[in-house]
Amino acid sequence: MGEPGAGRETGPRATSAGLRERKKRRTRRAIAAAALRLFAERGYEETTIADIAAAADVSPRTFFSYFPSKEDVVFAEVDDRLAEVAERLRRTPGESPLATLRRSVVDVLEAIVTEHGEYGAVQVGLMLERPALRARALQRLTDTQDAIEVLLRDLCPGIGDIDVVAAAGIAVGGMQAVIVHCRRHGYDPHSMRTALDRAVDIVENGLVSVEALALPSTAAPECPGEPSP
Repeated sequence: MGEPGAGRETGPRATSAGLRERKKRRTRRAIAAAALRLFAERGYEETTIADIAAAADVSPRTFFSYFPSKEDVVFAEVDDRLAEVAERLRRTPGESPLATLRRSVVDVLEAIVTEHGEYGAVQVGLMLERPALRARALQRLTDTQDAIEVLLRDLCPGIGDIDVVAAAGIAVGGMQAVIVHCRRHGYDPHSMRTALDRAVDIVENGLVSVEALALPSTAAPECPGEPSP
């Protein structure tokens, strides 16, 4: 067994790597924010990648190092938030998977409340109104559900197939629907936070019947659930 913290870089190198990562996140978010602002002001078709790069004060080459296409920049926040959920959904001794899920989702929702501000409606409008973007949104929703299923299985080894599929569907579908509704109708941050808090309660109430999610992670090596075929 190695020393505690083995494999983790510390000192100046770790600090430098952390700074680089934060700079990358800031650049990515600046590009996404500039894109949504231009889409609102000029229209989606009328906005070029060169326009977005100039507005974000980066080169077109830098744009492509963060996003493969103009379509992908619309989904920047969706992808970032899924990555954050995956990062936070880690087993914590003594905490039930349901509690871990709630804590992780609430942390991410706090960021969603203020993300993009007045341009949130633009983002949702593009996803719902443009066929190509709507198709991508549906694919991302499916991918998100699949990813949450994997994370739930890791949180609760042995959870039944139907339990995990239904739980992921309830969590992802419920929160996504409320976020879209709030942005589409221009909710202010306070109203959106209230709506999302209510949505979390509803989703949690829908998940309490899954016994596997209620047991502390240290209660047993395997969580009960519907047997797999």
